[in-house]
Formats: sequence, structure tokens, C-alpha cells
Amino acid sequence: MNFYNGITSFLTLVSIMLITACDTKESVFDLEKERQEILRIQQLQRSYHFNKDSVAFAESQAADMISVNRGSVSYPTREENIQRYNNYFSSVEFIKWDDTSEPVIRFSPDGKLAYSIVEKEVVLEHEDDGKTIESTTNYAWVAIYRKGDGGWKIECVASTNKPTSSRELP
Repeated sequence: MNFYNGITSFLTLVSIMLITACDTKESVFDLEKERQEILRIQQLQRSYHFNKDSVAFAESQAADMISVNRGSVSYPTREENIQRYNNYFSSVEFIKWDDTSEPVIRFSPDGKLAYSIVEKEVVLEHEDDGKTIESTTNYAWVAIYRKGDGGWKIECVASTNKPTSSRELP
């Protein structure tokens, strides 16, 4: 092999290595497996509501989660979220917390980020001036998830709601 053939072979090898290292094609991940995992997390969230488990609910969220709700952006700490969920869960009884349509779930090309769009009907009972009130509210929200070493965590939730009915129970 002469000098030029050796250099050509070396440069070809280096070029192939660089092209492979800088490949911008989508990473391969199991889309259906990850979709099922997001759906599983959403089912856990339902059980956290019915079981009034504010700690587990807060643990499903990133430590630096962002909340967009009621016209405001907030950055609650995990402790603030636990307290807020605890206050809410202890003041109501959930009757229904169900999807009204199939959640839309999408992933980034590398499979590290996902978002879900959810529509739910929530029926609950709460006390108001000694009377039991049943309220129905339709919620819609977008949750953004990031996959890390500990699995999927919710990084941001943007939520809106539309009360549909409220009635005093006998």
C-alpha cells in the first residue's frame, strides 16, 4: 500500500466515524411501550385522587415543575404541591375522574420528551355551609413529561376547566 492509499483509507475511516457520531436521525425507542407508560402514569394519577395520596401525586412530578392555571404561571416546590393536594383531597370526595376522550400522546424524536392532552369529567362532593354539594367540572390540560433515570416525570401542566353543574344533595 502506498502513502496516498493509506491516507485515503485513513480519511475514509475517519469520515465514516464522524458521520456516524454526528448522525441526526431519530433515536430508536419503543413508541408503544413509552405510550403505555404515560397511560399508566395517568391511571396512577386517578388512583392518587381517589386514595387521596398527595405525596405520591407530587412524586410523579419533576422537582422543578411549572404550573399554568387560572391565568398564572407558578413554580411550586414539592412541599407546596403536597400541601396543596392534601388540602384539596381532604376537602372533597371523588365520584368520577374519567377521560371523556382518548388522551393524545406525542413524543420527541429522541423519545426523551412527551406531552399528553387530556379531557376529563370530574364529579365530586364537598361540604358548603353544612350542605353536601355535588359538582361536575370538565377539565382539559396539557402535561409535558421528561424521561430521566427515574422514568417519566411531569415537568409542566397547563390546565383549564369548565364547571358544568352543581347541586345540593339531599
